[in-house]
Amino acid sequence: MTDLPSTPQQYHQRGNFNIGVISSQFVCIVDKISFKERPGTTFVAEIVSTPKNYQHVLSLAFAVKEINENPIILPNVSLGFHIFDSYTNAKITHQNTLKLLSVSEKIVPNFKCDKKMNMIAVIGGLDSEISFHMATILSIYKIPQISYSILAPIGDVRTQLPAFYRMVPNENYQFIGLVQLLKYFQWTWIGVIVSDNEIGEKFGQTVIPMLSHHGVCVGFHERTPSLSQVMEIVGSFETLQAKINSLTNPEIKVIVVNAEPQTTTWLKWFLYFYSMLENISENLLGKVWIMTAQWDFSAETMHRAFDIEPFCGTLSFAIHANEVVEFPEFLQRLHPGTETGNAFFRMFWEQAFNCLWASSHEDKNNCTGEEKLESLPATLFEMSMTDKSYSIYNAVHAIAHALDNMFKSKANRVMGNSRLCPPNVQPWQFHSFLKSISFNNSAGELVSFDENGELVAGFDIINWITFPNQSIVKVKVGSILPSQEFTLNKDAISWHRTFNQVLPIAQCNDNCHPGYRRKKKEGKPFCCYDCVPCADGKISNQKDMDDCFKCQEGQYPNQNKDQCLPKVLNFLSFSEPLGIMLAFLSLSFSLITASVLGIFIKHKDTPIVKANNRDLTYSLLICLLLCFLCTLLFIGLPQTLTCYLQQTAFGIIFLLAVSCVLAKTINVIVAFMANKPGSRMRNCLGKRLTNSILLCCSLIQIIIYAVWLSSNPPFPDFDLDSLAEEIIIECNEGSVTMFSCSLGYLLFLGIVCFVVAFLARKLPDTFNEAKLITFSMLVFCSVCLSFIPVYLSTKGKYLVAVEVVYILASGAGLLGCIFFPKCYIIIVKPELNSKDQLIRRK
Repeated sequence: MTDLPSTPQQYHQRGNFNIGVISSQFVCIVDKISFKERPGTTFVAEIVSTPKNYQHVLSLAFAVKEINENPIILPNVSLGFHIFDSYTNAKITHQNTLKLLSVSEKIVPNFKCDKKMNMIAVIGGLDSEISFHMATILSIYKIPQISYSILAPIGDVRTQLPAFYRMVPNENYQFIGLVQLLKYFQWTWIGVIVSDNEIGEKFGQTVIPMLSHHGVCVGFHERTPSLSQVMEIVGSFETLQAKINSLTNPEIKVIVVNAEPQTTTWLKWFLYFYSMLENISENLLGKVWIMTAQWDFSAETMHRAFDIEPFCGTLSFAIHANEVVEFPEFLQRLHPGTETGNAFFRMFWEQAFNCLWASSHEDKNNCTGEEKLESLPATLFEMSMTDKSYSIYNAVHAIAHALDNMFKSKANRVMGNSRLCPPNVQPWQFHSFLKSISFNNSAGELVSFDENGELVAGFDIINWITFPNQSIVKVKVGSILPSQEFTLNKDAISWHRTFNQVLPIAQCNDNCHPGYRRKKKEGKPFCCYDCVPCADGKISNQKDMDDCFKCQEGQYPNQNKDQCLPKVLNFLSFSEPLGIMLAFLSLSFSLITASVLGIFIKHKDTPIVKANNRDLTYSLLICLLLCFLCTLLFIGLPQTLTCYLQQTAFGIIFLLAVSCVLAKTINVIVAFMANKPGSRMRNCLGKRLTNSILLCCSLIQIIIYAVWLSSNPPFPDFDLDSLAEEIIIECNEGSVTMFSCSLGYLLFLGIVCFVVAFLARKLPDTFNEAKLITFSMLVFCSVCLSFIPVYLSTKGKYLVAVEVVYILASGAGLLGCIFFPKCYIIIVKPELNSKDQLIRRK
């Protein structure tokens, strides 16, 4: 088979073992095959060069030189190489891969010609498509291929391409690092630019769901056109304007770019057209570009005049690389006169320095060979080893160490020296040694493959700083390791000048501050939301919380609803003004009652005391005294004993007081009826009637309290919900039914007493107490009825205060209405307190 029209650029250095290389320095558009004539390789346009990629070739040559000069690795064995270029074209890639298998003038499929060449492994290519085109041929011959493509060519590489290795980490680490980077800066509203091909589709399908899962929204997802679509888009103003509107959206400050060469080339052209259409400087665009590891800020020769300022502050991922100290010295020694047999070198020199070796062309200078590589801008060439070159450098050393291990293995020593001769080593024998390779390179870093044939390493995060003179500074600001450990030094990052070194904000809207929660906007992505205040009783203590939450028991939200405060205890204390006042009233009424009792005891033989049943009077005053004192049980921290005594003591004691009043009233009626001639009621008078009334009335209340205390007694309780900011410590009645029964019975007895006293108010008796009792019972019933609604509508210590006031008011009503008039007569009008006055009145 006659070879296709050749692409003459190649670089060949013979050795005992040769390494094949498919580089990617040039881009070209090849004429379509018409199938009407013999197929050829016809370039439609001028070849476009990327001078920076020539460093890939130089790093390989430098690594081979290092190995051949090292007496420890492969002693008495030399390495060589044979380099072709892919021209970023599938047909040429297949053609040049076949050329690596033969040095004859003809390409013979299914045969490996010129065994003296000893092709032990192949390195390439730069992207996944070129790598896959190479692998389809090399896998047939089981020749190891070490790629430095960031993306794997297919999903299950190890199964479908067992001879395929990658001197780069798994791309998933890069995607994880991208998510971590966005989360670190809280950038949740971004744009995504990918190429309009299978690579871009795969990137979108992998990364965008990861972003969504971690709360990052994609404001726009732009696909860059292929070369065949560029002119169509440029010619359509509406299409171009639509893309401009997306990429220049002022609300989107951060743009993630899957930095395939096609994508970055289109992006540079877009910025150029944008500045022309809007008549503004490209530098005013003001975006944070986040580039994937394919990006190395390289520029094709046709872009050498493009402004790089818009990319100042760019963050990019890069294959982890370390400095190889001797490499810059190697580059400085390069000279066109010494690079014989290297067809790439002269092309690189012309393209990089924009000159020609022998030309009368008016717009280009002649190349002198004295040009300095270090004078080139970083977009065209770098003196330090780039991450891609570092991968190639490691790939060469991996091949050399694997060969060295093969020769040193016990198995090969048994086979005899004749079997170790270079012509007898087959590439398929080489795989087991390459898979298990592990060594430290000259930069001191460990190089090894994982079970999938990928480099065990992580990605660096690089901050690109540009200057008006087209120079670039790369600053390593972070990394993502295979262990998924993410590190970032944000203080070392320089942002685009439009941000004035202030951290760019990439959010659909402002953060929801603590005290607010997020509420999704209808028709908008999930990270676009409104901020609404937390509902009563709930807080949010972090930014951008989806839901507010309740405080723990014993806590309440502060006014801003952004933190929980401990609730204070709420009970009626002796130390607070209200408690002091009520205690003072209780003691005052007790003292007054005791004074009245003392007055009555002192004047026990006076008619006004003797006429109204002296024993009942003493009993009533003692009950009122105890009733006033029992209010002290309601003040202070509730305890089990005080809770038992509060309702029990008051209920029974006050019931005895009301029973005494009822007994006094009934005694007045019976005494009046006994004075009638022939009445038998005279036999009912005396202590027997009084005791019967007291016993009957008290027995019912005692039964109620006995059932109450035995079934569901009162107990100290903590009410956490009634008051927002306080914990109410109260005596829980236990049984509301029994409490209602005791209160109801007390009210019923008071009403009975009021009715009886009302009926007896006009009986002709000088010291008839019926009117006084009527007024006292009226006061008691009024207080009792007004107490019920107030009691039901009050909480906390004020509820206890209401109970105390109720007891004091009820007792004071009895004390004041019944005893104060009598005390007035005894003390102020003693002349009315005489037997003569009593007889005269009768």
